[in-house]
Amino acid sequence: MEIERKQPTVKGRADWFTGDVWIDTIVQAKDPSRVNVAAVHFTPGARTAWHNHDGGQTLYVTEGEGRVQSRREPMATIGPGDVVHTPSGEWHWHGAAPDHFMTHLSLTEGPATWADHLTDGEYRDGTS
Repeated sequence: MEIERKQPTVKGRADWFTGDVWIDTIVQAKDPSRVNVAAVHFTPGARTAWHNHDGGQTLYVTEGEGRVQSRREPMATIGPGDVVHTPSGEWHWHGAAPDHFMTHLSLTEGPATWADHLTDGEYRDGTS
């Protein structure tokens, strides 16, 4: 058995996020597992850049109101208890609603590939 102490909360990287985002790492993958788990805290209007994950990503919303969208799909509103699964390689973004905080657990099974930030228009209108 191994006990790991809680790591400090870290600010999300500016090349991955728009706005203020804070991350609490819960599980870092150890061979042979590839599973990573983090609690990600978004301030109102904060969001990820477009990205995808090898192995996919599952989000579990714990509080607040958020937005999610895959390329060429409509934007959707998410809230506490919602589970969002994005398949491996699918380009998407997620973040808080314009006037609400949002926290979700992020479960991934591989590295992310990061791309462009959403424009304010894409975020506001849900156009991809």
